Formats: sequence, C-alpha cells, structure tokens
Amino acid sequence: MEKCIASIATPLGAGAISIVRLSGKDSLQIAQKVFHAKNLEEIQPRHMYFGKLELEKNTFEECLMVFFKAPFSYTGEDVVEFQVHGGVLLAQKILEKVLDAGAILAEPGEFSKRAFLNGKITLDKAEAIIGEINAESEGELVSSLKVTNGKLAQEILTAQETLKTILAELEVGMDYPDETEETKLKGDIFSRLQKIEENVEEILENSKSAKYLKDGINVALVGRTNVGKSSIMNALLGQERAIVTDIQGTTRDQIVESFVFDGVKFNLIDTAGIRQTQDLVENLGIEKSKQSARQADVVLFVLDGSEKMSQDDKKIEKMLQKSAKNVIFVINKTDKTRVLEKQKNEIEISALENKNISNLKKKIKDLVIEKEIDFNKLVITNQRQFSILQDAKNLVEEILKNTTNLLSLDILSMQIKKVWQILGKITGNTENEDIIDLIFSKFCLGK
Repeated sequence: MEKCIASIATPLGAGAISIVRLSGKDSLQIAQKVFHAKNLEEIQPRHMYFGKLELEKNTFEECLMVFFKAPFSYTGEDVVEFQVHGGVLLAQKILEKVLDAGAILAEPGEFSKRAFLNGKITLDKAEAIIGEINAESEGELVSSLKVTNGKLAQEILTAQETLKTILAELEVGMDYPDETEETKLKGDIFSRLQKIEENVEEILENSKSAKYLKDGINVALVGRTNVGKSSIMNALLGQERAIVTDIQGTTRDQIVESFVFDGVKFNLIDTAGIRQTQDLVENLGIEKSKQSARQADVVLFVLDGSEKMSQDDKKIEKMLQKSAKNVIFVINKTDKTRVLEKQKNEIEISALENKNISNLKKKIKDLVIEKEIDFNKLVITNQRQFSILQDAKNLVEEILKNTTNLLSLDILSMQIKKVWQILGKITGNTENEDIIDLIFSKFCLGK
C-alpha cells in the first residue's frame, strides 16, 4: 500500500492562500487528526469545510479543507487539501503537523507520478504539465495545453491500436498459412502503415520550428563600437536595459535579455563592440562577442548608415562569413543622411526614433521559422517526444521500403511490434521505470 504523502502545493512566499496537499489511502484519517470542524465525521467529497487546525497548544489557524475521494482526484487516490492563509512559516507549520500525524514528505513530482501510475494521466500529459508551468511564451503555452488536453496521446494510442490489430492479423497469417493470402494481407498492412507514417510526418512537420517556442531564438547583436547595438537592444526590448554612451567600449560583457513577439521568445545578446584594443577586460568581451556570433541562431550585424564601412566593419563581415549562419545587416541611424553602400539582406532602422523595429523583429522570425506555426494543429515542443516520433517514422519508412521484397511475416511482425514499443515511450505504456522517474523528478514539490 502506498503511504500517504504530503507537501506544500503552492510557491513559498507571502500571498493570499497557501495549499498543503495530502494523497493516499490514509489522507482523510490523517487530516481528521489535525483539523477540527462541525460534522467532520460525515464529510462529503468535493465539499469545503471551514474549521480550525491546531498549530501549538491553544493556537489555531482558521482554514478550509476539501476532500477528493478516489478515484475522482488528480492522483487517483484519496486527496485532502488545506487552504490556509498565505505565509511561508504558516504553511510549513501545517505541513509539519500532517507529517507528525503520519504522512511522509512527497518527493518532487510524486503527486503527478501517482496520477500517471494510477492511469489518470499519460506520460506525454505529465511532460506537458511541466511545459505549462515553465512556459515563457504564448506559443509554448498553447502547444503544452494541446498535449495536456490529450491530442498527442489520442494520436499515439490510435496508431498503437492499429498496430495491435495488424499484429493480430499477422499471428493468424502465421498460424494458418494455407488459409492466408499473404500478398493481400501485406498489401492491407502496408496501406495502414503508410497512413501512420503520414500522420507522424504531419506532426513532425508542424513541430519543426517548435524548438524555438521552448528555447527561443538566440539573437546576437554584433558590430564595432558606437554603431548603436545597445540602443537597438533597448528598442527591441521596449525598455532601457543596456547603457548607452558615446564612449567607445562601454559594453564590455554580454547583456542577455528576452522578449516575446508573435508568440515566440527572442533571446537578445548585446555583445561588446569589436575593435583593436589594448584593454584586457575589453578584449575578453570581444572574444565573447565572436563566440556569440558563432552560436546564435541569428546575427544582427549592425552598421552605421551615416558612415562608410570602416576597416573594423570589414573585418567583422569577413568573420561572420566564416562563422555565422543567418546574418541580417541592420543599417542603423536612418535619422541621418545615408552614406553606406547597399548591403545584402539588409534592413534600415533608427534605434533613436524607434523606426522599423517591428519589421526587424518580423525579419528575424521569418529567417529562422520558415513557415508560420499553425497552433490549430498539434505542435510538440518536447525534444524527447520529437525524437521518439522521428525514430518511429524512420522504422515505418524502413518497413515500407520492403513492400516489393519477400519480407517474411515473422520478421514483419517483429518490426511492427518495435514500432508499437517506440510509440509507447511517449504515453508511457512501454517506457521503463528509470525514464519515468527522471521525468517526474523535474517537477516541483507538491505537484
């Protein structure tokens, strides 16, 4: 029998309400040891009870208690929640009381793990819950909500059901070879496998750019000193974050800030101006600038439109040709007369007057995300799930290559069973305990 677990289910800090949660067969019995209210002997599930919880002798906290009867709870077990005044010490005191009464402290993610083990959620839904909690952009949140609502599990379980039917038909074909028209059987099987492959390919295609929803687009601002990189960063952020002066070498280290545009997070890296200098600290910053350019998804090569290209500009351009993938030439200071010659893949802006900044954001997004992400369709941002789907698709494609070969029914059965097992890693119905433990360890306490 699983022991009753308990934890604080809300973030530690001052607030209106804190929740202490218990889950397990003895949760109500333990709650009744510490909580006192009228008619508590005849407690009804999903009803709020107002009462007192004794903290010290003759010292009480007035709070609310609600009971969820198994299996109609988040974990699938009996669950009790205390809603108390929001305070760090108060919540900890109440947790101590229920632990003294017989509960044990929950491990990170243990409530959700019990929900998974009791069949209340699938593994993909559990991972999506983590995604909801950690979402930093609207796109990532929408993607996680769709998975949480069961869209991915529905697709996977439907595919697995089809594969189970195919495996059953193959068993019949192998047991009664004289009564089986093998060519027709294989034709029917390959037709259904083709449909599974198409469905998986559609999810993968919709999700190709989804990693940027989770991690964001890394954008490095690169250029010589005093071309306006810090001013551009402030304009993109919509706030004064980087220090702007006329003194060369003001930015000596990287400044990293993020903003969201069209549901996608942008991670801006304002780097030190690249130039020849004897200053040791500034040189370290310049080396970091070069490294950022190599690692960024997009490099904004900032040039002063009111001046011709300098030797430093040309050296930076040469460096970017060797190391950077996606480079946008950002011609700053269009509030002045342009002297700089036309550049490839350029955009003119004025950081000072905040001109064309929205178009710059759109240009960055369009350069990385090749087509608009359709949030009406299933989009996954979880790299583990993406890799599993890719593995399943590759194996189905390998099977389909053998449509004209003399592939025996027993070998075909083994390969199809492997596809079923691969897909089950997403929902958790074929995943091993170590992976399950690892996934739930990423949850916070009380979830």
